[in-house]
Amino acid sequence: MRQAARALRVQESSVSRNVVKLEQQLDIQLFERDVRGVRLTKTGRAWIEIVRAHYDGLLDAFAERVRDNKDAKTLRIGLCWATGGEFLKRLIEHFGKLYPDVSLTIEDVPSGQCLSAIRRRRFDLVFTHHIGTAKFCSSEVFWQERLFVLLPSCHSLVERPVLRWSDLADMPLLVPVGLEGPPSDLLERIAAGGGPAVHTCRANRATVIFQVQLGQGITLAGASYARKIAIDSARWKPLGGKNSVSSISGIWLESNPKRAVLRFVGLAKNMGVASQRPRAPTNGTPGAMPDGMSRTERRPSRPILRD
Repeated sequence: MRQAARALRVQESSVSRNVVKLEQQLDIQLFERDVRGVRLTKTGRAWIEIVRAHYDGLLDAFAERVRDNKDAKTLRIGLCWATGGEFLKRLIEHFGKLYPDVSLTIEDVPSGQCLSAIRRRRFDLVFTHHIGTAKFCSSEVFWQERLFVLLPSCHSLVERPVLRWSDLADMPLLVPVGLEGPPSDLLERIAAGGGPAVHTCRANRATVIFQVQLGQGITLAGASYARKIAIDSARWKPLGGKNSVSSISGIWLESNPKRAVLRFVGLAKNMGVASQRPRAPTNGTPGAMPDGMSRTERRPSRPILRD
């Protein structure tokens, strides 16, 4: 009894009381008690043999599950044209410091497969352009980022501090096909709002940028990308007005058994609120408060702390 109490980290009296309750529930005497201590009865030994077989089987089942679930301590993150790379970088770095025992894997996911990938547990969390209500999944906008367009340096609009989609109506918007391209719903809204005509290209982003340098059209990116990537013979210009901001949502399952998912979501919410506090405007500079965007529009949902 003393050894059992030590292993369970409880009082010896607690072990004794629970043994008595078990005997009463089973209506059998498991132990003989006298001044020398306690010993299993014949009935108790028989019962223990039966129970131990089930107990060992349960341990084997848990061990098998651990072997099969090799990513039990891995958080699988999917990205679907998730602008705001600087925010996501800080989020992942902060999470790594708080929970160093959780490893992260990051992969691209096509926009049409985001929800199914979450439902099928291929990913624990997906960041993508805001797609509205996600059926059977939890979703929330974590941050927003200004969109930029890349123009040839010789274009007549490069001297303007801020552009609108209507200014680019006569130009082709070059969009890579596949994982590197913006979501189709965003492109449809741009086209419907009198913006440039969308031209899909069977090329990666580097090739599309090269086409812009040649004067064959313009392309699209988020402020964090535009801030870091300078292009020869081309200029990044911020967009203003309708459809000039990219809202990034996280999608996950509340039923996901990994506690790391809710921890990551809680951290993203709090960091999203902190990052959207208004800063002094620097007209036309990537990362400044978007033109015509109120503080309320920039602010994601209220912060939430989760264990």
